Amino acid sequence: MKKLNKAAALLLTAVLSFTMVTGCSSNKETKNSETSVENTDNTSYTIGIGQFAQHASLDNCREGFIEGLKEAGIEEGKNLTILSDNANADTGTAAQIADNYVSNKVDLICAIATPMAQSAYGAAKDTDIPVVYTAITDPVAAELANADKTSTGNITGTSDKLPIKQQLDMIRKMLPQAKTIGIMYTTSEINSVAAVEEYKKLAGEYGFEIVESAIATGADIPLAAQDLAGKVDCINNLTDNTVVSALPVILAEANSNNVPVFGSEIEQVKIGCLATVGLDYFTLGKQTGAMAAKILKGEAKASEMPFEVIEEGSFYANTAVAEALKIEIPKELSDKAVETFTTIEEN
Repeated sequence: MKKLNKAAALLLTAVLSFTMVTGCSSNKETKNSETSVENTDNTSYTIGIGQFAQHASLDNCREGFIEGLKEAGIEEGKNLTILSDNANADTGTAAQIADNYVSNKVDLICAIATPMAQSAYGAAKDTDIPVVYTAITDPVAAELANADKTSTGNITGTSDKLPIKQQLDMIRKMLPQAKTIGIMYTTSEINSVAAVEEYKKLAGEYGFEIVESAIATGADIPLAAQDLAGKVDCINNLTDNTVVSALPVILAEANSNNVPVFGSEIEQVKIGCLATVGLDYFTLGKQTGAMAAKILKGEAKASEMPFEVIEEGSFYANTAVAEALKIEIPKELSDKAVETFTTIEEN
């Protein structure tokens, strides 16, 4: 009887041991499965936002980009970490910023303005880090895209290509007697060089001659502005990052010569340009953020996404500037204005 009880006890012990082992194994598998699902739901991202220069247009791009991500469910402080840097219009600094993002193995680089995009693309070219750019006037000329808008690599984004025909038409309507338009640009910014060439190509259709003023650095701007303002009927400002950063200097010189300055986007009109048919850079940034969100979520690949463009420009005017220059804004333009400013903001 004792032998039987002992055998039963041994059998019971064996069964319990097996149950405990298999039970632990089962619990471990369940825990791993739950952890996997949790990680998928709580995916977090680290991105680098490199901005080439400090001015309102590019600032708006950055803020719009962050908003575009947020609307897609990717929000700073929740599931997004942002490394943000500004190159202060220095190409060497832009390259260092891009290299740092690659070293930190970010999930995506947002490059704001052409020189920053070129630096980011070069730094990330031999990695799997996608680059999304914004505020690039001509991605094809910058060798970031092909003529059919397809990418040259793991990069895509949005273009702020100027609606040049609309701009020239607006200037002609506002200044019926004008013959010359001055344009200042930086020779190292390929986007500006491309824009000037297109202006020269189209200006004759509207009875204008383009007077160029090429600069190498921001230090050249005061003298160049003085020279340009003294020999043209008006100045048309591009999205050239170096020039825009010193726009108040150009406006001061132009105002002293009673020469109107036309902008290329809303922020330039706010601070003293007469008018523009241009872009809202916050909206452009949001569009870019939506593209980046798709890439981060694995819904699309940068290499397979053609760059996008806002096709139509909007009319913005500053009536305070118009009054100071004694220029009347034609009703056909004012009626279409998306926004009209009655004061001049300090930059």
